[in-house]
Formats: sequence, structure tokens, C-alpha cells
Amino acid sequence: MADEKKTEKDQAKKPATKKPAAKKAPAKKPAAKKPAAKPKPKAETATKGKGAAEATSKTADSKAADKATSKTPAKKPAAKKPAAKKPAAKPKAETKAKAKPKPKEPSDRPIVNARARFVRVAPRKARLVADQVRGLPLDEALPLLRFSSRGAAQDIRKLIESAAANAETNHDLVADDLLIKDIHVDEGPTLRRYRPRALGRATRINKRTSHIAVALTPED
Repeated sequence: MADEKKTEKDQAKKPATKKPAAKKAPAKKPAAKKPAAKPKPKAETATKGKGAAEATSKTADSKAADKATSKTPAKKPAAKKPAAKKPAAKPKAETKAKAKPKPKEPSDRPIVNARARFVRVAPRKARLVADQVRGLPLDEALPLLRFSSRGAAQDIRKLIESAAANAETNHDLVADDLLIKDIHVDEGPTLRRYRPRALGRATRINKRTSHIAVALTPED
């Protein structure tokens, strides 16, 4: 009987001792998992974030420096422009200095001028006669004009005779020794007239005028 009691007690004790041991093991496992190990990656991420911020700040600084360097060379050509303009101003001063010392040769021979205004001849027709006479002495010019078939020749002949008379009376020169130095014809005002034409139309007719000028000088 005593042995049975002991066995019963032993059996009753064994499960009592085994059960808490089995229960304690799972209770200790979660205690082994310490949450302190988790904050380590946060510090790493913080350091990484700081590094990224520093990298971005460095890139921003480098971009600002690049912009500053890119802006500075753009201003340099502006300083070179006045240097290019300076040599252009120098030749002008040289040309002016060269043009000044040229004196005009004084003419000892007198020049006698005569002018006819509002002559009823077209300038184009009068220039043809003036070109024939320019540079000729009066001994050759007057006969040529007297026997010319052009209408403007008579007006130019009268003008040359008037200039020769002025030379004799005002400058005490001899008419036979004079030379036609210059003669030119300018256009004067145009008179406009109208003529009736077919189908009730009207056509304008231009009656042109000329201003003729002559310069005579004595021959050498």
C-alpha cells in the first residue's frame, strides 16, 4: 500500500514539475527578442538622410558656381567692344589731317560768268549743243553755233556773246582771246498743256525750260 501511494505521489509530482518547465520555455523566447536592436537602422537612415542632404546641397552649390562661372565669361566680350571701335576712329582723324593740308591753287586768270534762265528749250536738247562747244575758244565756238541746225544753238550763241561783252566792259579783256571754260544746262520749271484726243480723252504736253550758265576765261 505504501508503495502504491509513493507511485501515485511520484506520478502526481512528475506532471507538475514537467508542465511549468514546458511553459517557461516559450515565455523566455519572446524575452530573448530585444526591441533595442531595431533603432540601429533608424540611425543609419538618419545618417543616410544627412548625407543625401549634404550631397544635394553640394550639387546646388556646384550648379550655382557653374552658373556664376557661365555668367562671368558672357560679360567679358562686352569689355572688348570698345577696343574694336577705337581703331575705327583713328583712321578718321588721319583722313581729316590729310585732307586739311591740301591748299587750293589760286587762279590768276579772271572768270566771267553769264546765265540765261527759263529758256524755252528742253534741257536734253540744249546739252547736246553745250557738249560741242565746251572747251573751245570763241573764234571756233561762235561760227559753229551760228551755222548749227539745232534750235538751242542760237540761244547758247547769244549767251556766249553776252558773256564776252561783260568781259570786255567789266574786266578789260579781249573777246577774241577768251575760252569757254565751263558751260552747263540745268532743268527749269515745266509748263503743262493739254490736248484733246479720241474718245473724249485729254493728253498732257510738257513744255520744258532750261537754265544755261557759261564761264569764260582768257587763254594762256
